[in-house]
Amino acid sequence: MRRSPKQLALVLLASILFAATVLFLIPLRTDMAGFLPPGQSAGSRFLLREVRDGVASSFITAGIEGAPVAELARISRDMQATLNRDSRFSAVLNGSFSTIGNETLRDLLFTHRYLLAPDAKTRDFSRRALTTAFGNVLDGLESAAEPLVISFALRDPTGAFTDTLKQLRPDVQAHLTEGVWFASDRAPGQERTLLLFRTKAGGMDFAAQKDAPAAIQAAFAATHPGPARLLLSGPAVLAVQSAQTMRGDIDLITIASILIVTSVLYWRFRSLWVLAAIGAPFLISLGVAMIVVRLCFGSVHGIAFGFGMTMLGVSLDYPVLLIGHRDVGEGPEATLRRIAPSLRLAVLMAALGLSGMILCGLPGLAQLGVFAATGLLTAAAVTLLLMPRLIVAADLAPVISGPSAPLERAERLRRLRFLCAAPVLGALAVLIVRPPALITDLSALSPVPPAARAQEAELRRELGTPQSARLIAVHGDTPEQVLEREEAMHPVLARVVRVVRMDVLSGVQDAAGLVPSVALQHQRQSLLPDDAVLESAIRAAQAGLPFQADSFSIFCKDVAAARTMPPLTAQMLADTPLAQGISPLLFQRDDGWWGLILPADVRNMAVLQSALGPLPGVLVMDLNAELRSLTAYHTRLTLLWSLAGSTLALLILFAVLRDIRRLLKVFFAVGAVMVILPAILALRGEPLSLIHLVSIQFVAGVALDYALFFARPQLDGAERARTIRTLLTCNIMTVLSFGCLYFCHTPLLREIGLTISCGAFLSLLSGFMLAGQKPSVAATDAA
Repeated sequence: MRRSPKQLALVLLASILFAATVLFLIPLRTDMAGFLPPGQSAGSRFLLREVRDGVASSFITAGIEGAPVAELARISRDMQATLNRDSRFSAVLNGSFSTIGNETLRDLLFTHRYLLAPDAKTRDFSRRALTTAFGNVLDGLESAAEPLVISFALRDPTGAFTDTLKQLRPDVQAHLTEGVWFASDRAPGQERTLLLFRTKAGGMDFAAQKDAPAAIQAAFAATHPGPARLLLSGPAVLAVQSAQTMRGDIDLITIASILIVTSVLYWRFRSLWVLAAIGAPFLISLGVAMIVVRLCFGSVHGIAFGFGMTMLGVSLDYPVLLIGHRDVGEGPEATLRRIAPSLRLAVLMAALGLSGMILCGLPGLAQLGVFAATGLLTAAAVTLLLMPRLIVAADLAPVISGPSAPLERAERLRRLRFLCAAPVLGALAVLIVRPPALITDLSALSPVPPAARAQEAELRRELGTPQSARLIAVHGDTPEQVLEREEAMHPVLARVVRVVRMDVLSGVQDAAGLVPSVALQHQRQSLLPDDAVLESAIRAAQAGLPFQADSFSIFCKDVAAARTMPPLTAQMLADTPLAQGISPLLFQRDDGWWGLILPADVRNMAVLQSALGPLPGVLVMDLNAELRSLTAYHTRLTLLWSLAGSTLALLILFAVLRDIRRLLKVFFAVGAVMVILPAILALRGEPLSLIHLVSIQFVAGVALDYALFFARPQLDGAERARTIRTLLTCNIMTVLSFGCLYFCHTPLLREIGLTISCGAFLSLLSGFMLAGQKPSVAATDAA
């Protein structure tokens, strides 16, 4: 037959234009906000929302080491001076904030000191209290601090301003050396200075965040640091790093998959027209998958696209099966008559093998499943409906066809299939002796390498930021309601510690401790004495002390002004450094206002939850417990849908095949893979995660593909040879395509690649040995 590849060339060109247009119009999303799951409880919904959009995700922690202490302090100060002028940062803290150098803030705090000071003794203006206070002022005047005492103490003899400032100091474990923060537990010669940055954009906003780490590194380089080293971490940095890593992984996957598949197919068919014919279904399926995922999820994540590119080795199975089973000169109907039933069944089984991934409830994994299922179904539809006539017109068929001595020797190995019981029994023994544990958090979904997470934890520990894994969230309709509810909790917490007499928690940070509610400030105002009472107490307290009669007259005026001044609110602090300390603790969301109370250390979560749980608008949350609960929920959902998909697949096989012997062959071939693969993963000594569960179910679909083709009735040795060569080609593409994922830096992709490539190889061996026909009985089966 004379070749007529013109139509094939036009289809390929149209496929290329279609895929290129879709890729151009649908950008990939590489941040992890769209990959996080929805919460199943009020606590998990709040936590996951704050991970995506919360203020805490906008913080960057930095450490500088590798130089003498004085040099490290100089670098820290110079970086702060530079980055304070950078519009991308709303705060640059290195310890100097504790000195309260902002005049506007100082004046506000001093004016409102009697409404803000937490210690009630600073508002005790009785004769006895003032006598003690005046004596302390006198001692201060006789010391080297006389100028400071004259400026503040005569106006504030009870120390309300000092008490207010103590409450505002950042609660960090780092110690001040030469005016900046240093880690407290570093050995001599290994000192590390610490900085804390806050970006104006959220940590998951990759587009706005990508320049922040570069700006910090540029400011560090501008200080001429010499041998000093800069360490950067935090949600913002990790989001940028993971996005960049993911982009590199996507490029690697794309290039490697194309090279692998092209090389394997050319080696098998020795024809560029075959490559064109096989490429068209893939390009069409890739474009359709992108469109469907975009319509279903609103965006296409880079991990879903990377997984879809590795599906190149699976979605190409269908045109390879069609071309690989065709004899030269054979019409399309004849080829389809032999393989179409098994191919349609294999496609359906592969799609059902993705049911656990699609319906697990995790948006990221669901994207992977929808992308893969759409690609497989589209590639199969194009193969069955469009490609047969194009392939015949171009007269595409394998260069090597028919039986061969190596294949005949390989087929004789099927007589020893009883030996396959040994690895299956060995795998069962492994699963019984050391059953694989299931990971109890969502860390397997994180694209951040463990080393980067460890560095982030170390910097947070050294800086002494509050324990983020356990916190208390307070909800209200207004900021004042939140502050009032936080203040109502303070005596409850104190009572728990006092009555239970056990270590429940230590140290808390909350917005009410920085800015009391208006109601509390009004209450404190009502306790301030009137002018006559205060002047009488001052005269009595001054008796016998060498003060002039009017020494404390301005003190009286300040108290009189405090009785009628409007309370200080968070809005009044908006343009001061204190706003950066309040905003992570008091913020507005679509459902109202939220306040965070951050304990420094929680030692008995059960007691804390029991005490605070009944209070209105209060959530006591253990992040690790919430994530474990979330993982358990999605694991159950995954297993449920995987079981449902597997059951449906078996029912379909029973309904379609109606051949008990063939069914048993398929069942044993797939069952062997489902026993051996988890045993191999268990021998690694690492727990299994949701990633492994959905990957194993996908492998089950691949194993069904191979088993169905090996087990189908075949006319002769030539047909069996074509089946072996074709499935071997498909398997090599799948194993190598998914195998290249193991070289990615994204942990999730690595685990998918390892599980599926290993499972696909086992599927070919198991299908060949347990589902394939023995040569001596092939003719009988066909009959």
